[in-house]
Amino acid sequence: MSAPLIAIADYGMGNRRSVEKAIERVGGRPEITCEHDAIRAADGVVVPGVGAFRAAMEALRAVGLDEVLRERAEVGVPLLGLCLGMQVLLCSSSEFGETEGLGLVPGRVAPLPAAGLRLPHIGWTTVSWRGEHPLSADLPATGAFYHVHSYAPVGVPEEFVLGTAEYGGTFVTAIARGNVAGVQFHPEKSSTLGLALLGGWVRECGRVSLAA
Repeated sequence: MSAPLIAIADYGMGNRRSVEKAIERVGGRPEITCEHDAIRAADGVVVPGVGAFRAAMEALRAVGLDEVLRERAEVGVPLLGLCLGMQVLLCSSSEFGETEGLGLVPGRVAPLPAAGLRLPHIGWTTVSWRGEHPLSADLPATGAFYHVHSYAPVGVPEEFVLGTAEYGGTFVTAIARGNVAGVQFHPEKSSTLGLALLGGWVRECGRVSLAA
């Protein structure tokens, strides 16, 4: 059985190379691409992202990836958003004015309620996992992951909240709705636990592909 083919959506925002290396380490075959047909041929799709929500959505629309990502999600292909890439999975963000997202998971993005702590929130923060999902299947109930952000999801229905963390208060840091999932932190920068998370997701991509 060949390794799952993982498309890393290339829309000009995000640490694509470090994600590529991490996917390789856990047994996937990564391809950084903005080509629609290449994304459609993949067993799973990663949406990386660093920067601002509005700029990310403009960049996705400029190369037509917003509709391709919605299409892949609709047909059941595993989709994983990382950091800003997780935020664009939601319905909207208030960053630099209200901006519509992909709308794949209910909820929106708002300033992190840090209760006077310094922003952006940068560093290793403990994530508490809830429920069952391939992302967290190989992880302990709690563990530290590397975060860099000033915004976070709000209004996500409880059934789609996969993980939470604390920084001046509780915030949602992992979401999952069926085949669509996302994490606010950077698993590719989160050492052993980050690789375990990506490994579980890559194996799920292979399982889904075989069952199709």
